[in-house]
Amino acid sequence: MADQKGSSNEILHDLFAVMKIYKDGRVERLSGTDVVPAGLDAETGVLSKDVVISPEPKVSARLYLPPKIPTGRKLPLLLYFHGGAFVVESAFSPTYMKPLNLLAAEANVLIVSVDFRLAPEHPLPAAYDDGWTALKWAASHAAGDGGEEWLNEYADFDGGIFLGGDSVGANISHYLALRVGSTTEDNSVDGVKINGLFFNCPLFWGEDRLSNDLGTQFIAPFVETIWKIALPEATGLDDPRINPSKDPELGKLGCKKVLIYVPEKDALKHRGWQYKESLVSSGWQGAVEVVEVKGENHIFNLNNPTCDNAIAMLKKLATFFHDSNP
Repeated sequence: MADQKGSSNEILHDLFAVMKIYKDGRVERLSGTDVVPAGLDAETGVLSKDVVISPEPKVSARLYLPPKIPTGRKLPLLLYFHGGAFVVESAFSPTYMKPLNLLAAEANVLIVSVDFRLAPEHPLPAAYDDGWTALKWAASHAAGDGGEEWLNEYADFDGGIFLGGDSVGANISHYLALRVGSTTEDNSVDGVKINGLFFNCPLFWGEDRLSNDLGTQFIAPFVETIWKIALPEATGLDDPRINPSKDPELGKLGCKKVLIYVPEKDALKHRGWQYKESLVSSGWQGAVEVVEVKGENHIFNLNNPTCDNAIAMLKKLATFFHDSNP
């Protein structure tokens, strides 16, 4: 029923407690809109600040610098992409402040947490394009004369850049690494290689059901709706951007190692395992590992960043980022 101004309260998509999209085009986000300021974290000693990567389209980031930088050495650089189903959350959200402070401190890495444009106002490939802009921006600091002093002074570009994220952030990381491997001969961006990928509860899907458990039955309509919102012109759920197992180019993934975390109770875990199997069978020449975390659910480390399993993840990541071997 329309109100006096002509707007409609009829709902086109109702994404539970995440977002409502009305038939008149209005978007009501129900979560992921809060922000917290950057600054010094008293608990970890990590210092964060916000930067603008590109003014138009606007791409921003929150940088995290750990307190202990070894003399004469530089830090691994992680480009992190947040989750939120392509439609909510940001790099400045309280959801990510504590987990990324802990990650920067424990793993001793310099983090660039990228804020990308959201659907439905900016459907894909906007998020992918923003990720590529951020990757090119980071690589532009390799000679030590870029526009951001922290990257010039502290980032170890000789060791390559790491890409990672949770849920759709993992999806974006995959897309970027595949683009690097598919479009360059030496798997580098402006001469900087992609070292590895870190996927936390990656959001991939497909037409086929890998499980008929209750979790899969519950989440399937949500994921299918999200994909329609994120990429309206998608031909279906076997589009390789959401189902990499259907991508004939998968073997060109432009990095040498991949670490995937899949919680035991997460309905998306089957896709994480499928990703590994598809990557191995693609002929890709790298190392991939899946860690299934017992008793946990989707993005458990964001919901409880100091639980035992979350701390164990941090320690595993410290090794992953600093080990030069695949």
